[in-house]
Amino acid sequence: MLERSTIRTAFLGAALVATLAGAAAAPALAQNVVRHKIPNSDFPIALAVEVPAGKTTVYVSGQVPSVVDDKAPRNSVAAFGDTKAQTVSVLKAIERALKSMNLSMGDVVKMQVFLVGDPTKSGMDFAGFMDGYKQFFGTAEQPNLPARSVMQVAGLVNPGWLVEIEVTAVRP
Repeated sequence: MLERSTIRTAFLGAALVATLAGAAAAPALAQNVVRHKIPNSDFPIALAVEVPAGKTTVYVSGQVPSVVDDKAPRNSVAAFGDTKAQTVSVLKAIERALKSMNLSMGDVVKMQVFLVGDPTKSGMDFAGFMDGYKQFFGTAEQPNLPARSVMQVAGLVNPGWLVEIEVTAVRP
């Protein structure tokens, strides 16, 4: 009887060690953010992004462009530039904000973009936005793509702003 009990205890101990080892390995595997690609597409956004439990989520408030022409009227598009220039300015502001929190553009998992119709075009300048956006996302240096929404809005707080972007990042 003693032999059987010893074998059973050894077996249960081994099973417990294997279970604990598996449990310890599971969180390590679950630590990665999963970015699902859009099937049959090279469009530079993710279809979806999965964030594992236990990750710290950082919500960055909407960022707006900086003045590029001090001589232009303060609340004019000329003061802030076209959609591409404003997009680059805003994404640089987001990049600085993330860096101040020890994060990077590669940690962005969700982006919401608000574009005002460009007065020189017949609506929002999506192509101009994409020209700026592709400098920061889907590059060889920074291939991580966020899930993203782009909306045309009637206006932003400053009449010269054509772009406002907010992001959600996940601490690695």
